[in-house]
Parts: sequence; C-alpha cells; structure tokens
Amino acid sequence: MALDPANMGDIDMPMPRSVQECSVQAVHEVEQVIREMAWQPWEELPALLRQARAVFAVGNGRSGFVIRMTAMRLMHVGLAAHVVGETTTPAIAADDVLIAVSGSGSTNGIVYAARQAANSGATVIAVTANAGAELAKLAKVVLLIPAPEKTDHGEARGSQQYAGSLFEQVALFAFEGVFNALWQASGTDADEMYQRHANLG
Repeated sequence: MALDPANMGDIDMPMPRSVQECSVQAVHEVEQVIREMAWQPWEELPALLRQARAVFAVGNGRSGFVIRMTAMRLMHVGLAAHVVGETTTPAIAADDVLIAVSGSGSTNGIVYAARQAANSGATVIAVTANAGAELAKLAKVVLLIPAPEKTDHGEARGSQQYAGSLFEQVALFAFEGVFNALWQASGTDADEMYQRHANLG
C-alpha cells in the first residue's frame, strides 16, 4: 500500500515495519516538528551570516555531519566558512559567528567552543533541543528544535525513530532553508556558484 505523508495530518502512525513505512514515518515526524518550530530566529539567520567576517561551525557525531554539510553550502554561496577542528581553521574573532549544534546542549567540546567564541566577542548561535542547557546560555541566538535528544530513549516526545535522529534531520532541512534563502537573496546563478565546488578530487 502506498503511503502519502501529506495526508497523515496529526494522526499517529502505528510502529512502522517496512523500509517504506519507516521512511514515510521519518518524513512525517520532520513535518510535524517543522510545523511546531518558532521560525523567527531562523529567519534572521541569513542576514546575520552575511554580515559576519567568517562563519565557524561545530558539532559532534551525526550533528557534526549536518553542520559540515551546512558549512560547505555556506562556502558555495560565497561566505567564508570554517569547520572547527580542521587543521586550516583560523582563530575566531569578534566580528565572526559560531554556529554550535548539540541536541542536549551540554556536549563538552561544543560548550567549550561556544565559551571560547563568546570570550572572543564572536556571536554564538546555538542549535539545540534544550533551551535551558549551558550552550543556550552562552548563545546570543538560540535556534530551538523541539525534538528528542539522543539521551531520550524509546518513543520519547512523539518520535518513533532512534533518539537523536529527528533532531539531526530537522537541523539538516532547516539549514538547507537558510542556504536557499541566502542563495535567492544573493542573485547568484547556479552555474556561478558551481565554480566554488571542490575540483581537486
């Protein structure tokens, strides 16, 4: 039977079993969270990033993969973007921005990076599921994703996926929205932007 996530509304699905059902369930949960999110802080993000001298990005594990994908897209659209921990990443300064991603908001390395950035006068942007966490307290801008943290096991907070997955999925889609907003505002065509893609391998 074909499943259409657009027609599911707010109805809870039974526990999915097939690959198709699991995929549709994931899309359904992402849609639910996206409808619940407070989008105004996200809407202010493109302008904040354009004004920065450089954008630094930090995250661990799967959140780290999401923020690396985001940093790549920011580079493609013409921003100076750096991933924290890479050997060529320079020092952060007062006119820079740090995007720090942690569902729990308490990951030691991420909190440390945010504290160092704040002490340097940089603008810290926290992406988290926990508005009361240390990361959020260090941030000038808090982008809250109402999804389970990785320590929430079972069907916590409405997700049937393994804990942490929904947070990471929504973060990816939200940052894709940020990238596309930046791209549309830049007036750059796709061919011009493609010239910034890696060409050494």
